[in-house]
Amino acid sequence: MKDKLKYYAEYTEKKLKEYNKLDNEIINQKTLIDAMNYSLEAGGKRIRPVLVYAFCEACGCNFEKVTAPACAIEMIHTFSLIHDDLPAMDNDDFRRGKPSCHKQFGEAEAILAGDALALLPFEVIANDDRLASEEKVKIISVLAGASGRCGMVGGQIIDMENEKRNNVDEENLRNMYKGKTGALISASCVMGCIGAGADDFHIRRASEYAYNLGLAFQIIDDILDVTSTTDVLGKPVGSDAEENKVTFVTLYGVEKAKEIAEDITGKALDILDDFENNVFLKELTKMLLTRNK
Repeated sequence: MKDKLKYYAEYTEKKLKEYNKLDNEIINQKTLIDAMNYSLEAGGKRIRPVLVYAFCEACGCNFEKVTAPACAIEMIHTFSLIHDDLPAMDNDDFRRGKPSCHKQFGEAEAILAGDALALLPFEVIANDDRLASEEKVKIISVLAGASGRCGMVGGQIIDMENEKRNNVDEENLRNMYKGKTGALISASCVMGCIGAGADDFHIRRASEYAYNLGLAFQIIDDILDVTSTTDVLGKPVGSDAEENKVTFVTLYGVEKAKEIAEDITGKALDILDDFENNVFLKELTKMLLTRNK
């Protein structure tokens, strides 16, 4: 499993460089391209592209067919991290063990790098020569919806407003996580299915799996924020408490939060039984529950 995960990640990084390489046509935008690539190449688990590939293969298709949407969603995710780190948002100086984009290049440059990474994905998908036109339209619709007001951005505004509230409960947290974290994870799984030509049943089950995985993923993040270290995590720990954020840990404590994450992960694993080629996905799901960063 680890070898396949590594291969997917390395393949993604290679393709990301190709999609955003500096050439003579954009030489005057070198600072922008450098800032985009600085954040794109900062590492990370590449979980979202991996899910695109894995669900494509679970539905019986070669993973390379969904290269464009896999890289596109990593660009969207990276844009969100750049903007999240800004002083107006989470005000984090480090990301994945390196200075945040705005610390390395400046705030204005970071904003523009994020903007560019929010738009390039749709160009990449539209220009892809592996996907059929109908598949491109469906994938673009899924990615746009997951990124915007009802998805990742919508979840972020709930997160920000929760910092000023004293009545945040589990239902609110679930709704926020569904948008902020779960939406892109759901899009990853669904886009992989679309690229493979899967039927509506499998697309729906992939979305249900993703909801559970995304929620468990975020709860583990909550736990790591109070149990890990900056060196291991690659970003400041304890930031949730400093920003007065209510999380599953503040609601229930670390041990109960772990139990909830385990239960939700179990539901995700059960859904994967509906997919024939599910061995890698099951191993990946279990790994994400026990990760330390």
